[in-house]
Amino acid sequence: MADFVIAPPAPVSVPVTTGGAFPVRRVYCVGRNYLEHAREMGHVGDEEPPFFFAKPADALVTGGAAVPYPPMTANFHHEIELVVALGHGGRDVLVENAMNLVWGYAVGIDLTRRDLQAWAKGAKKPWEVAKGFDHSGPIGALVPAAAVRLPLKGRISLTVNGALRQEGDLADMIWDVPHIISELSRYFELHPGDLIFTGTPAGVGPLLRGDVVKGDIAGIGTVETRVS
Repeated sequence: MADFVIAPPAPVSVPVTTGGAFPVRRVYCVGRNYLEHAREMGHVGDEEPPFFFAKPADALVTGGAAVPYPPMTANFHHEIELVVALGHGGRDVLVENAMNLVWGYAVGIDLTRRDLQAWAKGAKKPWEVAKGFDHSGPIGALVPAAAVRLPLKGRISLTVNGALRQEGDLADMIWDVPHIISELSRYFELHPGDLIFTGTPAGVGPLLRGDVVKGDIAGIGTVETRVS
């Protein structure tokens, strides 16, 4: 056993609806996976392969805990997403085998410092400061895959203070879950404990201190947080 020279950080986990907790290894995210959201972000042109970015595992927020308004931004946005949890890993996974890796699903919110993202895009810089900051990934409890009906479809929505902001259907994803897993496994060797945020529908918008944010995906569950 390693003789650590400082105390190791606490392990990161997500509660499971049936009890226990799911240990988190890495958090991957898919960009522009709903056509209308891609358009609202100014993307024009042909369909492109999925692209990926990451959040640190300790950016996850569980149990409905509040999210502090982050520093260094004046345009703090919500993005409701389906989250896929992997119970098995692999490299160069075939599309037809990809769903065998899935352990379960949850509802997540990809919080974004939109002004910093816009700056990064314009300057051709990395997105980390826009996407990977502290408390940037609220997530609800995980539902085991066996309890979720396939193919994945159904309403995905988000409200702020009770007002509807985002609404779509999982069937609207440009790249479905098997294709996301397969493509991601070409770039990274996937492992049990990895999470994948799968992209957001249109309607992203700003959040202010005091806002109550609720997300829902039919057949999967909910997520809730408050901006403090």
